[in-house]
Amino acid sequence: MFDQIGFPLLITLKIAGLSTLIVAIIGMMISYILARRDFRGKWLADIVVTLPLVLPPTVTGYLLVVLLGKKGVLGSILYNFTGWSIVFTWQAAVIAAFVVSLPLMVKTTTAAIEAVDREYEYAAFTLGRKELDTALFITLPLAKKGILAGIVLSFARAVGEFGATLMFAGNIPGRTNTMSISIYSAFQAGNNELANMLVIILIVMSLLSMAITAKVINSWKI
Repeated sequence: MFDQIGFPLLITLKIAGLSTLIVAIIGMMISYILARRDFRGKWLADIVVTLPLVLPPTVTGYLLVVLLGKKGVLGSILYNFTGWSIVFTWQAAVIAAFVVSLPLMVKTTTAAIEAVDREYEYAAFTLGRKELDTALFITLPLAKKGILAGIVLSFARAVGEFGATLMFAGNIPGRTNTMSISIYSAFQAGNNELANMLVIILIVMSLLSMAITAKVINSWKI
């Protein structure tokens, strides 16, 4: 039973947790730059970040293989130096989850930062605060509701990721078989009882995360 339910649940939480942590950190940096900077090619940067949101997940997975695979543009360098390829590993699943969920974090957080009144930032600057301090202690805290929403959406997207993960990390029992992939495998094998159980667990997880997030957001005054 652990192999069928326990491992997929644990590996899904591990992958989603790690990818969401990376998404939160990198996503806030990208969002701040997009919201508070004007530079040549900004529109292109926005398109590149948003692209995985509109591409079919299988295409995203294929591009990851082309880029990071054993014979890929970057993956070949890693393989030649270490003899190790990231494809078909749980780390590959983390990267896939990161890539597909990053746009949700960036879009939500950018909008939240843009909604922050810049007068607060100007006041901090006149008091001698550096931009980094202002961003960390004024701008981002004032945008915390949008940031939290982006984190939750990114986590939910990572938990439910299927196509890019299947292409890049594969469906290896005991290694990369996440909840979504296990549901697909169970359905293909005609094991509807297992598929139903996994689906119920995912639904409960999603409902709990949304309920907790809503409660936390509503408890914040700003």
